[in-house]
Amino acid sequence: MEGQRYMCKIGAIVLAAGISRRMGKPKLLLPINGKPLFRYSVEVALRNHLKPIVVIAGRNINKIREHLQDLQDVEILYNPKYEEGMSSSLKLGILSVSNRVDAAMVFLADQPFVSDLVVRNLVDEFKVSSKNELSIYRPKYQDMLGHPILFKATLFSEFNSIYGDEGGKSIIKKYRHHLKIISFDHLEWGMDIDTPEDYKSILRIRNKRSGN
Repeated sequence: MEGQRYMCKIGAIVLAAGISRRMGKPKLLLPINGKPLFRYSVEVALRNHLKPIVVIAGRNINKIREHLQDLQDVEILYNPKYEEGMSSSLKLGILSVSNRVDAAMVFLADQPFVSDLVVRNLVDEFKVSSKNELSIYRPKYQDMLGHPILFKATLFSEFNSIYGDEGGKSIIKKYRHHLKIISFDHLEWGMDIDTPEDYKSILRIRNKRSGN
């Protein structure tokens, strides 16, 4: 990578307010190796020293607080509009970090396999290129674009106009010429959980990794 590094602050927003329509029960609380699904996203942000780390929660906020009470430097915010879709949570997260960071990395709380390498590479790419026209950094797992996505602070005002479940899609489309794609070979790093079948697949992969 070319360019000059500079000191910067990068926060994390973990979107954990979904209502799990397709799962039929709170998917983010489902256990994987003794930990609730959503905690994996929080831990990868912590391990890579993103700060602040803001978890946006909805109806299950009390359970989420309970499962995070042993972790320091994690902020948990309630989204009273969680039923309006992902965009309401993303807006709240961006607003909460907007005056504190140079960029924010947005995590989906239903992706337990995001690697430290993904987070480090996104951060490194931002640090060496953020003074040019790039403003969005996104991973690609084989042929699948995914999360987490890093947004430069200059784009934060754009989140005021998003709605429903679109999340940052319209912003990414608008600034597609300012987008940096970083490729990875491991498709499973981008896997998310929406259905009972997805959960079973995740458990099989986790058990295989653990040698069980």
